[in-house]
Amino acid sequence: SAISEDAPSGTVVALLHVQDRDSGANGDVRCSLDGGVPFRLRSSRGSYYSVVTAGELDREEVAEYNVTVRAADGGSPSLRSS
Repeated sequence: SAISEDAPSGTVVALLHVQDRDSGANGDVRCSLDGGVPFRLRSSRGSYYSVVTAGELDREEVAEYNVTVRAADGGSPSLRSS
């Protein structure tokens, strides 16, 4: 998504829906972002997340970002995807 560098903190960049058809802990999915990017995940309802800006963006300093979202279920061992 293209984002203006003067976008205020909390601007929504992407919407995500994660789903695991297992039951119990095996069906509980936790998401996180890889570090080093000025974005954060905001949990909405249940399995919905928003990726939002968490700080200033400066195109002269960094022209683009690759954002990796990691998802892991609550099973043992945990299954993961990114």
